[in-house]
Amino acid sequence: MTAWLRQHRLALASALSRLGRTAGLLSALVIGVALSLPAGGYALLESLRDLASRLTLEPQISVFLRPEAKRADADALGAALRSDPRVARVRFVPRDEALRELSAVQGMPEVIAALGRNPLPDAFVLNVREPSIEAVASDARKLPGVGHVLADAAWARRLAALAGIGRLVLWLLAGLLGLGLIAVTFNTIRLQVLTQRDEIEVMRLIGATDSFIRRPFYYQGLLQGLGGGLVALAIVAAGLVLLNREVRALAESYGSGFSFAFLAFGDAAAIVAFAASIGWMGAYLSVNRRLREMDDR
Repeated sequence: MTAWLRQHRLALASALSRLGRTAGLLSALVIGVALSLPAGGYALLESLRDLASRLTLEPQISVFLRPEAKRADADALGAALRSDPRVARVRFVPRDEALRELSAVQGMPEVIAALGRNPLPDAFVLNVREPSIEAVASDARKLPGVGHVLADAAWARRLAALAGIGRLVLWLLAGLLGLGLIAVTFNTIRLQVLTQRDEIEVMRLIGATDSFIRRPFYYQGLLQGLGGGLVALAIVAAGLVLLNREVRALAESYGSGFSFAFLAFGDAAAIVAFAASIGWMGAYLSVNRRLREMDDR
């Protein structure tokens, strides 16, 4: 065990020395810049998702009574709606209150004055559980005294669809960039193997195993990826600081303290691990191919 640990320690030290003397640092920078795109997009998407989850918006149904409906009809309809277990909350909006809210909208007082009467009916606003919103709306249309039902579920479907599309785009981008970065590491390690070809052949002649020869290159690729992951996190952090300067000013104008948050520790660690695995994979493919080519000759 001691000999095995000593071999890995020597391989790591060799990889560190090579990293500073070759294009390894530049490759790490390339990896970091490329990975900062999906990492930054993920950070923005997660912050927006947290914002959406804190909003008080819920899937709602507006149930409008017929113009000729009496207060007794409204009471009976309200009791029927409140008895539905799928309905979380019921709020009655009298036509006079609805008119006052509408009059607060710029330009509407003139329109209402031109009508000369209150055109709005009494209404109930229902907060329901999203999976059953369409069923609740359909059943509400059949209740006596109901003139019109408006189901406000489109925003929830659109938000979910946009979030799904955003995640898919980020996964595709990360996958494509990952393949490209493997190629970058592959080429860097290939050039390093070519420059040390004579040294490798001498090592083989004195009995060095392929595992012993490969190990420093594996560590070099791993370190390149690890450094690239840390660079990506630094770029994302700097970008969020600059972005939040403008976002905070906009949020404060709406009375909000919203700002984009940095990645959670687990997500940041996953990005660094992903970058390290990319570097290791590129090194693995490159050094094994070059050693096979040397064997064929």
